[in-house]
Amino acid sequence: MVLLRVLLGLCALLWPLAASAQVRIKDIADLEGVRTNQLVGYGLVVGLSGTGDKLDSSVFTRQSLIGMLERLGVNTRDQEAKLQTKNVAAVMVTAELPAFARTGSRIDVSVSALGDASNLTGGTLLVTPLLAADGEVYAVAQGALVTGAIAARGAATSVTKGVPTSARMANGATVEREIAYRLANNTALRLGLRNPDLTTAHRMADAIRTALGAGTAQATDPKTVVLNLAGRDVVDTLAKIENLRVEPDSPAVVVVDEASGTIVMGSNVRVSMVAIAQGGLTIRVTESAVVSQPGPLSGGSTVATPSTNVQVDDGSSRKLGILSGNITLRDLVDSLNALGVGPRDMISILQSIKAAGALQADLQVR
Repeated sequence: MVLLRVLLGLCALLWPLAASAQVRIKDIADLEGVRTNQLVGYGLVVGLSGTGDKLDSSVFTRQSLIGMLERLGVNTRDQEAKLQTKNVAAVMVTAELPAFARTGSRIDVSVSALGDASNLTGGTLLVTPLLAADGEVYAVAQGALVTGAIAARGAATSVTKGVPTSARMANGATVEREIAYRLANNTALRLGLRNPDLTTAHRMADAIRTALGAGTAQATDPKTVVLNLAGRDVVDTLAKIENLRVEPDSPAVVVVDEASGTIVMGSNVRVSMVAIAQGGLTIRVTESAVVSQPGPLSGGSTVATPSTNVQVDDGSSRKLGILSGNITLRDLVDSLNALGVGPRDMISILQSIKAAGALQADLQVR
């Protein structure tokens, strides 16, 4: 009985550790066919405080302004040369139409200056149809712009924070057309892994078969798991599937960004036995001044004499380090830190270890 209690206690302690490595299927996979669609439109922003397009250089803004006024019953063709307003800007409007968006729902839009406007703060976007790749209008955008930028200019200098020529409108567009997709009518669906991996796909298919029964899921490649939901409530079954937990697997990868000196290593990285020596020549020059003060009533003057101290460190105190075979990521980091290696030098060391064939991982340099 005592042994049983001890075993149950150990299981209770180890269970959170095992569960912590598992994630929900909805966090690592998407349902193929359920996607967003990009929308784009061309419009005019009005109400700017003299920071709009210059109509002499932005011909498209002038033509758009004249066309808009004519549609509203204002004829400006005869006075086109005198049209010199600076409160109008031509913009491109972009948005993403979410899956299952219904007519009348609202979506966010982004607005970007197309001409030589310097600031869109305080402007209002006029009615702008948003088109998809098929040329059909799926949403209409209109409203006040918010840039979140600060721009101040004086006679001698200027200060700009953020990008004043780019703005956003929360819920700035209304959906006018739906994209037909009947999820409940599909019984053969596919789950696509965001990070393709054959082991993860196999584990995901096993978890689904365990929950729903044999023949309900099959991994066909590292990215795809095919679902057979015939005779089931599709929406209800998918809600159960997306909350199943699996332990994702990942390949051994070391990603190096030379521009910023960033190094990211996966937990599966292993290093075979290798010896590492790291060092370099460092020359430090220190300049100082030594002041010579004459004695009282000596008739002399104070003299400042320059003094130069040169120190040379050839790295001779650093020793050769040996990394034992098949060490883990933690051991590798601890060993390199013990050698006093910085991020820049660590990049060179990792590249050399890979060239020697001792780094059992994919090294990606960006």
